[in-house]
Amino acid sequence: MTVAGTTAALRPRYEGANIRTWIGFKHFLYLAEEAVLGWFRDRGDGPARLYHDCGVGLSVVDVSALLPAVLEVDDVVTAEVERISVDRFAVRLRAREGETVLRAKLRVALVRDHDRTAPVVPVPDDLTELVVDEVVADAPEAEEADYSWTWRIPYFHCQYSDRMQMSGYVRAVEEVVDRFLADRGISVGRFLTERGWIPVVSRASVRMFGDAHMEEEIRTSFTVTGILRDMVFDGRVDFDVHRDGEWVRVAQGQILHGYAISRGPDAGGVAELDPPTVVALLGRRA
Repeated sequence: MTVAGTTAALRPRYEGANIRTWIGFKHFLYLAEEAVLGWFRDRGDGPARLYHDCGVGLSVVDVSALLPAVLEVDDVVTAEVERISVDRFAVRLRAREGETVLRAKLRVALVRDHDRTAPVVPVPDDLTELVVDEVVADAPEAEEADYSWTWRIPYFHCQYSDRMQMSGYVRAVEEVVDRFLADRGISVGRFLTERGWIPVVSRASVRMFGDAHMEEEIRTSFTVTGILRDMVFDGRVDFDVHRDGEWVRVAQGQILHGYAISRGPDAGGVAELDPPTVVALLGRRA
């Protein structure tokens, strides 16, 4: 089904301008999430009302995005949102002269808060199919990873006083890639200094398979799954929490990563991944 959409003007956060004045990929995803929240708010069903009145937490549980163009820190972004099925939304972000900078699909859920008293009012009829007791989906089988990093889920990656939220996973995707590149001797800082190469992400996704909770031990694993046209590398990010003596898969992400050239005669072009870089990315599999 397709339900009449909404259009809103947004701005990327200043925090996202980490290299020159270009906005990093995670802030594209934040804007897409904000656009979907705007759809709920415009109809009077914002996250606060749903939580306090209906006893459910509005959560983005799946996001998949293409980023075909850059976004500048001073750009005003027009967000177009359509509800395309019961729990899925299509988002298009435009900037400057209407240029598309993101196309995304997001899936949402209304997760019951079992620690609260009975809700004041029922969930609106056209949202009842979104209500779940917890986030549950079939997870893929575990595969060998190139790099792993174990950490404790902090409260500031969570929502509704308990569960890790989508932005927490997106932040962890960015961090595990950064840690992996440094571990392989090709850190972002080194390539910026030595080559003038700027990280570029053209595709990213995260899907939750289960809930991860505040202060649980979580392992983020990164694996390079392919080199495409000697220009970009595709990577998989797995998230597992340590629970009852075993590791449980709670989410998985994908990221397509390359480099833009920021200086010299080829400035503005896409860098070619030379053999030493490919060897570093693939490690013992090169």
